[in-house]
Amino acid sequence: MRVSRRGFLGKVASGAAAGAAVGVPFAEPAAARPPGAAPPVSLTGMRTDRAWQSFLADQDLHWKRVPRTWYEGPFLGNGLLGSIVYQEPGLNALRFTVHHSEVQDHRPDFGNEWGVARLPVGNLLLHPVGEITAVDLRLDLWNAEISGTVTTDAGRLALRALVHNDRTMLLVTVDASAGEKGFRWEFRPSPAVSPRIVREPPPAGFAPNPAPVTRESGGIGLVVQPLVAGGQTATAYRESTQAGQRVYHLAVAHSYPGTDAEGRALSTVRKASALPVSSLLRTHRDWWHRFYRKSFLSVPDPMLQSFYWIQLYKLACGAREHAPVMATTGPWLEPTPWPSVWWNLNVQLEYWPVHGSNHLELDAIPRTLAENTDILIGALEPEYRHDSAGLRRSTDAQCDDAGPVGIPGVGAPDPEIGDLPWTLHNVWLTYRHTMDRGVLEDVLYPLLRRSTNYYLHFLHEQADGRLHLPKTFSPEYGSAPDCNYDLALLRWSCATLLETVRLLGVQDTLEPKWREVLERLVDPPVDANGFMIGAGVPFAKSHRHYSHLLAVYPLYLVNWEQPENRDLIERSLDHWISFEGALRGYSFTGAASICTQMGRGDEALTYLRELVARFVQPNTMYYEAGPVVETPLSGAQTLHDMLCQSWGDLIRIFPGVPAEWRDVTLHDFRTQGAFLVSAVRRGGATRWVRVRSLAGEPCRVRHTLTGRLTVSGVGGPAPRWRDLGDGVVELELGRDQEAVIHPAGSRPDFRIAPVRANGPAEPWGLPALPDAGTVTQVDLVPHFDNDAITTEMYYEDGDFDGAGRTYPMAQLPQTGRTVDDGITFSFTNGSEGSANNVVAAGQEIAVPPGGYTRLHVLGAGDTGNVTVPAVAHYADGTTATVTVGLTNWLASGPAYEETTAVATGQIHTPAGPLDTKAAIFHQVTALDPARRLTALTLTAPAGTARAHVFALSLEQE
Repeated sequence: MRVSRRGFLGKVASGAAAGAAVGVPFAEPAAARPPGAAPPVSLTGMRTDRAWQSFLADQDLHWKRVPRTWYEGPFLGNGLLGSIVYQEPGLNALRFTVHHSEVQDHRPDFGNEWGVARLPVGNLLLHPVGEITAVDLRLDLWNAEISGTVTTDAGRLALRALVHNDRTMLLVTVDASAGEKGFRWEFRPSPAVSPRIVREPPPAGFAPNPAPVTRESGGIGLVVQPLVAGGQTATAYRESTQAGQRVYHLAVAHSYPGTDAEGRALSTVRKASALPVSSLLRTHRDWWHRFYRKSFLSVPDPMLQSFYWIQLYKLACGAREHAPVMATTGPWLEPTPWPSVWWNLNVQLEYWPVHGSNHLELDAIPRTLAENTDILIGALEPEYRHDSAGLRRSTDAQCDDAGPVGIPGVGAPDPEIGDLPWTLHNVWLTYRHTMDRGVLEDVLYPLLRRSTNYYLHFLHEQADGRLHLPKTFSPEYGSAPDCNYDLALLRWSCATLLETVRLLGVQDTLEPKWREVLERLVDPPVDANGFMIGAGVPFAKSHRHYSHLLAVYPLYLVNWEQPENRDLIERSLDHWISFEGALRGYSFTGAASICTQMGRGDEALTYLRELVARFVQPNTMYYEAGPVVETPLSGAQTLHDMLCQSWGDLIRIFPGVPAEWRDVTLHDFRTQGAFLVSAVRRGGATRWVRVRSLAGEPCRVRHTLTGRLTVSGVGGPAPRWRDLGDGVVELELGRDQEAVIHPAGSRPDFRIAPVRANGPAEPWGLPALPDAGTVTQVDLVPHFDNDAITTEMYYEDGDFDGAGRTYPMAQLPQTGRTVDDGITFSFTNGSEGSANNVVAAGQEIAVPPGGYTRLHVLGAGDTGNVTVPAVAHYADGTTATVTVGLTNWLASGPAYEETTAVATGQIHTPAGPLDTKAAIFHQVTALDPARRLTALTLTAPAGTARAHVFALSLEQE
């Protein structure tokens, strides 16, 4: 069966476009104002390009140092083509990664990790003439481009780079000084093999794809990558000169099963290179400028405000309604064990922010499910396909993968059957935020009916007279009967189906069954600690997912506005987040969003800052063994939840704002019911709330205003309204009608404007190293030769001590630095399969020359305590031995008067985790400040134990 699309695919984008752009004047209606009614108001502010450019410039990322990895560098994208800029490892060159979200293998019999995995395309290298000595780069959000200079010992390169919005093409312009006129470009294709190879070899019988073929066609360079399964990927590129600048155009196209990618890539470059750069810039910028104007949000925390706007930029780089649904890495692709699409949390979190931010033009989920319904049906065993559908845990962007969805009550494969209904919850949110009947009728209803039928096949009555589920799988935790993940989704599914048939005005023969499920379904299993995983399976270990809490968030079936459930919610949240071992970034965004439901804005802010402090990288990217894009995006959704919620047919203004955010501006925030909401908070109080109806739906608003209220029209007469008490106002708004709720007898300032920052914040990116007189962090990355860190998802990656034992990634610093005893260290805890420390074996490490008083070492011994007879090299040609004592990583405390800089509660072995404590120590050794230090040699210690150095810092007076 295929879902009838009936023109649906054009509806979502047009529905999103219906939202008013920020700053568009409100039309005066023809109707006259009734006598005695409040005068109409007009909202002002954020109308000009200058205002927007100035505001977004304060959110830009800056680089004063060369980024060395994907989670440090500036990034570009247009939903299809993605690029991140950082130094080519081991070379004096800048790498522009080149990846495309449509590029994948097409052999589903080998599974999503290999057979339909996304495939890398290649890297574009900028080779300067001289050695790179400095960079000054900026990611300009307003124009969606990277600009700045690269300085070498031969001159300077002024560059601009962007991924063109309309043409799916990387465009780079370079203006070179005299000494750098000879710089050159080089495109290096990557082998067309799954990035999963970082963890394991390909499966048996999996034939490698052929080598790419490089040639020239009409003055355009061309790389064609044929695939074993058929189809091809093509990369075309051309360099030209315009107005003294060297201009580089590069396009990528993918086709399957046809071979037209080559012609499309060549055509893109040929047409674009015939146009002036100014023309390409204009059309590119036009789209981005319209994009930003669709909504506005400003909070007084400049770090989080910048983080939010970078996430909106990132979302638009990775997602478009017409593009493939985002893979776990977004459009960018690096070595990773996650080279496809994950549906048991990742996709849902990736797309949540599109609703409130009023960017439905980025939502690919409804279209993806509608186009691939046959695959969803075929994902089940044959006996269930007549009336059911399911979604495998991880697939390609067309929902395809090897093997069936599991069968409840059967152990293999894991019966993880809730992923389709949870994804359909996103579709329901899209419907509720647009009120587009096509979304409801063409996608949600037929697919939710089928996914619910799959549950009904296994639902059975037990002796208690209640309906129960056999064992199903709670994502990543394990299986349990009456699994809370599935009970919540089944209850939501039946309630939503009943609401859907009511809205569509149809009768369904299954309505009695859906009502029976709601009446007789077993209650969610709970114990003294709150929600369990399922019957007989308590929540008893650290677990990053909040899948067992789905009824609380995001489904709101159990919510804080039900007084009888408050204790259960509080116990469940506290118990879940108390287990540290496997918590990850999205654990803290989920906890924060639950706190906003509870009205605990201060706690939500604490969790959000925990996310940033522990997990978010310099460019706001995030990793779990490899790039994982959903977590920072879910941080943006947490900000939405703090400022406005609209579940349960009630719009809640500022439900989880922390006390320190005394000023907040929110404009054209899209809510359920298809309303655009604006609100301003000043001096700790809500000043006014404006609501515009896009669909004429019933409207109730919890406004958070105090005192006597009135309602005024916007550009016209005031609507009828009622005060329902408890801070709730009901407005009678027709389609495209709007009103403002504000204190009676006053005319507030109806301006939309950024709020004043409550303190300074360093911009995202890489700041310059501290000036002399403080602490200088030494770059050890080029010398790393050991992998001492593994994730809880794969224990066989590293080997710290020769026995395969390692530190757990989740319990080590992940944001690029750590501080101990006032000393800051650069710390690398990066992708799976990457080295992250130096085993002392005679390496000579250059340092920024200077007169230093102390050497600070972050390290540990592996099989015992060690003493490193390091050698300090001075500019005058002299040397001195510097003794560094490092304690065994498993020791109960420092043996050489160090401090314990990092401590973990467990270690990893190839067979799994052990509850054994481990540490990394901070050792301090004196240096001669009268001499200018230039290098350090890390001499191997005597004996069999090795010294592992994770970071070095040098202190000056």
